[in-house]
Amino acid sequence: MFTVVINSYNNESPITECIESAYLLTDSIVVVDMESTDQTVVIAKKLGATVTSFPPSRYVEPARMAGITLAPGDWVCILDTDERITQELASEIKKTVATVDELTTHFRIPRKNMFGKSTWLKHGGWWPDHQIRLIKKSALIEWPARIHSTPQIEGMSGQLESPLIHYFHGDVEGMVRKTAVFEDIESALLYDAKRSVGIPTFFRKYTGELVRRLITQQGFRDGTYGWLESIYQAFSKTITWLYLYEKTYISKPLKNNS
Repeated sequence: MFTVVINSYNNESPITECIESAYLLTDSIVVVDMESTDQTVVIAKKLGATVTSFPPSRYVEPARMAGITLAPGDWVCILDTDERITQELASEIKKTVATVDELTTHFRIPRKNMFGKSTWLKHGGWWPDHQIRLIKKSALIEWPARIHSTPQIEGMSGQLESPLIHYFHGDVEGMVRKTAVFEDIESALLYDAKRSVGIPTFFRKYTGELVRRLITQQGFRDGTYGWLESIYQAFSKTITWLYLYEKTYISKPLKNNS
């Protein structure tokens, strides 16, 4: 009845824990790998997952639709390699789907965002961070290939209570590397939309994001990591507009690989 679809690219370190958590829900696991050059595929196959290849992309959305299409289950649970299904969530999914009405075709699942695998960020806009991750396959219309896109699904949405565990930031180096990729893509979208940018924009975006995360959404209540994350998110937002400035006044934007 269920298939877990995992999207991967050079994730040999977290892939084992990710797949093992997926087995809490089902034995049907499909890994859509974007031509990893490490041991991700080897490990996934050893763990019993069905592995299929997808052309490389700088972000995961282009591969979402392919994975769901290949899933043999009636219901598909989407999982990234830095996310984990818990026993509580698996039990809730099984119980909910067994009694769901015909009109409800997809569910939003909260994510418990963990900084450095140790601290749960409960504030700063990081909780409950609901994501559409459980979908009745026959109801899916399309998952657009745009970054951070929302799937188009027929029917009504439901909401689960048990969270996915999301180890979203492990170290500063990884955070900066991911920011460089994602914010470059975001800035290209802003460029295509002909958004204007100037020097005051940088200060406005940084200050606005810092106040929103740290004060308005009370990120300071999560202690040191709450402060770090709030400051980093302000930095990340500013990088987007710095990239846009570069694309607008210094160089032409690169085409996205999607």
